[in-house]
Amino acid sequence: MSISSEQRKRMILEQLRLEGQVKVPDLSRSCAVSDETIRRDLVLLEGDGLVKRVYGGAVLAKSANYEPPYLQRQKEKAEEKTRIGQRAAALIASGDTIVIDVGTTTLELAKAISGKERLTILTNSIAVAYHLMESLNEGRFSGKIIVIGGELNPVQQSMSGATGEQVMTQFRVDKAFLSVGGMSIKRGISDFDLNETMMSRRMVEAAGQTIVLADDSKFDKEAFVEIVPIRGVDTIVSNVAPPTDWLSALKSHHIQWIEAKGKA
Repeated sequence: MSISSEQRKRMILEQLRLEGQVKVPDLSRSCAVSDETIRRDLVLLEGDGLVKRVYGGAVLAKSANYEPPYLQRQKEKAEEKTRIGQRAAALIASGDTIVIDVGTTTLELAKAISGKERLTILTNSIAVAYHLMESLNEGRFSGKIIVIGGELNPVQQSMSGATGEQVMTQFRVDKAFLSVGGMSIKRGISDFDLNETMMSRRMVEAAGQTIVLADDSKFDKEAFVEIVPIRGVDTIVSNVAPPTDWLSALKSHHIQWIEAKGKA
């Protein structure tokens, strides 16, 4: 029995992430469809900017595939990320249950949490969990930390995969704080790692509010996999005011945009 087009495309993208290239005959056999069906899938993926078709198959589009290592990304726009994290921390109220995903900007949020009581904080980020643990031990806030497990990615300091996703479905949280690889009106909020993106989707589904932390380098950029359409976002915290061409979409979808002003 053949699988749906969306399932095939996800399978193709996952195989590309693992192997770097795919061949049409191999895909048609594994998906139990014709070569022509696979070629149509590849045309659609290329149209979305996710793959580049080559003779006999496809490779990942460079823009969709590349994410610098976590430690390298920490050095990029460091002051802007600190300001964003500090401003986002002000959105947390005592008694909140929140979830924080993997990212260098959400790490700055974790560092900035202070003066709150009875917090429950979930995360799949090793770096975020470590800094929260230090803050909790130092009495900067009170509450508990829940680390969502899964397969460890040492380069990105994250945990993800089916096990963690299943755990995440058991929770309901007030607010989800997301770092992103790209953000556009057309493609919504997106990121590079397929497994981390699936986890972020579960976080959004569990949350009453979705809050995106994004510096201006992420605007009108499309990463590997969509997390949520722009209409699914409640608040965006950035280092700058919204671009003019975003104003209509922000208004129509009732999205709050917060500019993190001043020095960190």
